[in-house]
Amino acid sequence: MEATLTACDVRVDLGGQAVLRGVGLTAGPGEIVAVIGENGAGKSTLLRCLAGLEIPADGRVLVLGEPPADTAGFWREVALAGDEPAWYPGLSVREHLELVATVHGGGRMDTGTALTAFDLEGRADLHPLTLSTGQRQRVSLAATLVRPSRLLLLDEPERGLDAAFRDRLADLLREYATRGGAVVMATHDLALAEACGARLVRLEAAR
Repeated sequence: MEATLTACDVRVDLGGQAVLRGVGLTAGPGEIVAVIGENGAGKSTLLRCLAGLEIPADGRVLVLGEPPADTAGFWREVALAGDEPAWYPGLSVREHLELVATVHGGGRMDTGTALTAFDLEGRADLHPLTLSTGQRQRVSLAATLVRPSRLLLLDEPERGLDAAFRDRLADLLREYATRGGAVVMATHDLALAEACGARLVRLEAAR
C-alpha cells in the first residue's frame, strides 16, 4: 500500500542555524505517527515542511505521491491544526463548524456529533474568543476533524486540554486512523501518543 506521506533526508536552516538535518519519516493509511523531542528539536518546523509551509533546503517530501503545495487540491486531502486560527467575527462555535463542513462539501461527522464528541454542546452558541484556552483548542481540533481529509497534521494537539479530554482525543484519532486516515502529530505528551497507539519518531536538535 502506498504511503500517504514520505519525508526523506529533510534539511532546514533558519537564520543561518541548523534546525533539521537528515530527518525522515513515513505514514500510511491507518497509521498514527507521533514526532517527539525536546523544545528546539524542530518538531513544528517538520510539520510545516510536511504541510508545504516551509521549503526544505534539501531532501524530499511527498504527500499522496506529490510535493506538498498550497493549493485547493492539496488542502482537500490534508487537514492541519497548529497555531490557534483566526476566528470569524460574529460566528458561533456551531457556525464555525458548519462553515468548515460547507466549504469542504460535507463533513466526516455532522455538527451535532462534533459538538458532542468535543464536549462543546454547552458552548455551541458562543463565539470562540469567549471560551477558555482549552475550549478554544477543542473547537480548533473539532474544525480540523469535522472536515474530510486523508492526512491529519497536528502540532501539539494536547495544548490546553485536561487529562480526561486527552483520553477522548486519543479515541478520536484512533477512529480517524481506523477509517483509513493517516495522522502525524508533534507532541510532548507520551501518554497521548501511547493511548493512540502511535509509532514514535524522535527528533534530536540539529548540530
